[in-house]
Amino acid sequence: MGMIDLTITEGLAELVLDAPARRNALDAEALEELSGALRAAESRGARALLLRGAGPGFCAGRDISAVDPATDDVDDFLGRRVTGVLRQLAEFPAPTFAAVHGACLGVGLGLAIAADVVYVGERAKIGSPFANLGATLDSGGHWLFVERLGPHRALDLVYTAELMSGREAVEQGLFSRWVADEELLEFARARARRAAEGARLAFAASKGLVAEIRDRRLGLWEAIAAENRAQAALCASEDYAEGFRAFQEKRAPRFRGR
Repeated sequence: MGMIDLTITEGLAELVLDAPARRNALDAEALEELSGALRAAESRGARALLLRGAGPGFCAGRDISAVDPATDDVDDFLGRRVTGVLRQLAEFPAPTFAAVHGACLGVGLGLAIAADVVYVGERAKIGSPFANLGATLDSGGHWLFVERLGPHRALDLVYTAELMSGREAVEQGLFSRWVADEELLEFARARARRAAEGARLAFAASKGLVAEIRDRRLGLWEAIAAENRAQAALCASEDYAEGFRAFQEKRAPRFRGR
């Protein structure tokens, strides 16, 4: 029996990490299953995707219960398997959301980083516990902490292995919003459903622009030029015409993704 559950309802794909007994920790087999689920959601035309974990936590990272460091091919596991799945999620051609509660560590933190929007439970646990393993933070954690918190706070988290609550992580600028734990899932679902009903082409344009600004470090005028090109391309779409027409007719738009 696998640990990844995928359902698609009215365009919203809900992807669940479902191995609560091991806090949804991922091994190579689970990563392959997760990769397949992402491909399936894309091929079935999902208009938005929500990633979450079953049980008491989101994802505690890599499942190391059966790993022998003497024979572990960490380059293959992290460089090919983990990074491949993170890229799949980051490049998913529709808005992606993560609902994070409980432990969000290691590979789990990487999955959150790769999602477009992250809502976290107030009592989620986020940080770098690797000081206790003689290992280093992976899956993009260093990038996130340095980018959002600065180098001093990043190394403070690494050296101490102290974990932030979800509320602290949001207040320090890591993710979108914190929500009371008991309200998190429905909060995230409601916003993912709204995105699934929205202007898919416009969302894809914004997703691409944000990635370009982040990865290429665009300046203001470069970013404006990129926005102008994206808007000009959208102008020829049916959704663009429908959005203007709906505004002028004072009704809700009916976007079709073309």
